[in-house]
Amino acid sequence: MKISVTDAGKRFNREWIFRNLSLELGPNKHYAITGHNGSGKSTLLQCIAGSLYTTEGKIIFFKNDRALEPEHSYKHLSICAPYLELIEEMTPTEFLAYHASFKPFIKGWNTEKIIDEIGLSKANKKQIRYFSSGMKQRIKLAQAFFSDTPILLLDEPCTNLDQQGIDLYTHLIATLCNERLVLISSNDSTEYASCSEIIRMGV
Repeated sequence: MKISVTDAGKRFNREWIFRNLSLELGPNKHYAITGHNGSGKSTLLQCIAGSLYTTEGKIIFFKNDRALEPEHSYKHLSICAPYLELIEEMTPTEFLAYHASFKPFIKGWNTEKIIDEIGLSKANKKQIRYFSSGMKQRIKLAQAFFSDTPILLLDEPCTNLDQQGIDLYTHLIATLCNERLVLISSNDSTEYASCSEIIRMGV
């Protein structure tokens, strides 16, 4: 999978968050999006994810060098971000099983194995509403990392994590992302340590 961003810009009311942005994001590569607060890091990630439309320019996904229809791009990506909501009335098992009905897990993984991997096996019968913010973040990481998608979008992925959670994130990056296009929005070098290329916003 490849992503082509051509002369993209996003405006809210009369203010341009970013403009004239062109990028070529290749398969199996890790990219970091950095920049000061308000520079458009998260906004760009949401535009690539399809949750926001660009005001101008194009974002095109390519599979085997063929452009995908915009409405089909979501099938090929997964995302983890602090602003994404969980269904808090569900248990982790119920939530991940529900998520897998839309995007299957990587081969060899199931809900029980994933919950054990993220360290929540002792809490798998509790409703998510009773979880700490760090526990909720682990579930957000799980639904993104273990989805069988070639593109992974991560927005400040270590938000609310303690050191064990950060170690888990580092492990997931190292073991599950060698053959994926990964795009990480962050100013924390720990979060984007795997990235070989850095995209600086607001420069």
